Amino acid sequence: MKEMTATAVPRKRILCLEDDADTREMMDALLSEFGYEPVIVASATDALERTRSGGLALCILDHWITDGSGVDLCREIRALDPQTPIMFYSGAGYPSDIQKGLDAGAQAYLVKPDFDQLKPTIDRLIDEAEADLPTRLRCEVHARSAEVTAPTLRADVSPHPSTNPGARVCS
Repeated sequence: MKEMTATAVPRKRILCLEDDADTREMMDALLSEFGYEPVIVASATDALERTRSGGLALCILDHWITDGSGVDLCREIRALDPQTPIMFYSGAGYPSDIQKGLDAGAQAYLVKPDFDQLKPTIDRLIDEAEADLPTRLRCEVHARSAEVTAPTLRADVSPHPSTNPGARVCS
């Protein structure tokens, strides 16, 4: 009889920037429990370095961090990577804080300690990004072939993806 071996499915990697040691430990445990591979960092510098290395399914940022601003970091990540979903999980819960995070390019903002919505929000953002992948690939292939075969191709670039991450530019 042939023996079957289980193949391990790689877990999706989630970057989590948190400057509080206890919260880092909690997020590491939660993300692991949710079935993800946590990439926990304590500084904006480390978060940016990990983002540049790629392979992330989601970035979770704190609004207030010791070495900078989570909002500024969100803008930097969005400039480097317009595709990977970003969410804030922060104690900064004023409407103006939330709006700043979303305006910087995040797709979601949860106010700590909202544990009930944490996993559903993470799952939704990752699922939406994966569902959008075939559309993005078709747009990229279409754009590349259009550049070769039709140099006068015009595309409608409103709304621009850098100001609206959910927007799709493809003609």
